[in-house]
Amino acid sequence: MQKTIDPAPATGRLSAPPVRRGLLAAKAAACARCQACPLYRNATQAVFGEGRAGAALMLVGEQPGDAEDVAGRPFVGPAGALLDQAIREAGLRRGDVYVTNAVKHFNFEQRGKHRLHKKPGAGDVRACRPWLLDEITIVRPHVIVALGATAAASLYGPSVKLTRDRGQALAAATTPIQDAAPDAVHLVTFHPAAVLRAPTSERRAELRALLTSDLTLAGRLAGKSRGPSPS
Repeated sequence: MQKTIDPAPATGRLSAPPVRRGLLAAKAAACARCQACPLYRNATQAVFGEGRAGAALMLVGEQPGDAEDVAGRPFVGPAGALLDQAIREAGLRRGDVYVTNAVKHFNFEQRGKHRLHKKPGAGDVRACRPWLLDEITIVRPHVIVALGATAAASLYGPSVKLTRDRGQALAAATTPIQDAAPDAVHLVTFHPAAVLRAPTSERRAELRALLTSDLTLAGRLAGKSRGPSPS
């Protein structure tokens, strides 16, 4: 991955938002029938991305959680609430952003009545990558942010490391998404769930500040940030 400063405008963008919305709806319907990996067997439903069809900024998480699996929408649980707050604090609006996940079905371990998050395997990530590439190809964002290590691995492969590369604008080189987003600028940052799982309040505050800072940078590069919102 090569560092860059400013985003290059995406080329070949689909010009009519209704066309993009229709294509995304068709892909979501097809994804709902996907059986490419075993995760569909226990999940309630596939959870496709949502947001502005021609968004300049795309956020990619790991997989749906329990709340998302039930609702059929990405980032509506506790991690989603924190992400919404960080988006606002970064001077952005969730309605202007496209949010999705690298894996579309919830992978979990049953513990009594509770379904506990279980990290998806590499095979699950590979099986879901075509759906993510479809979303990127249709939306054609100027900036793509990987939230967490699983999303970073799906988008960029092993060359990008979260702790080393977060907070830096990266240009696509030879990655799994090179053809889908040849002109996009890429960022990696912490997943909001990782912020919630931090062992101390001080560490949670630190990670949340870094997440907000990275989203502010993403908004600036995408031309969408209005500056940090007052708390």
